Amino acid sequence: MLMIRLARFGAKKKPFYRIVVIQKERARDSRNIEVVGHYNPLTEPAVVKLEHSRIDHWTKVGAQMSDTVAKLVKNHPAAAVTA
Repeated sequence: MLMIRLARFGAKKKPFYRIVVIQKERARDSRNIEVVGHYNPLTEPAVVKLEHSRIDHWTKVGAQMSDTVAKLVKNHPAAAVTA
């Protein structure tokens, strides 16, 4: 099963996260399938960059989001595209 979840990077006491698509059984920081966003909780305000089109693609394929990623996606919706 595929999951969209956080992978921790950064130095000790200075976390930086990538939002990745990965097999559920793999370790948190192991090889991922695709990076679909970034999250930096240390900045004020926290920086969240998401590729909504890729997240939508992976959820349609059957990937499930972790609780934390679901909250990030809900709180940072895609910008409205005007034609």
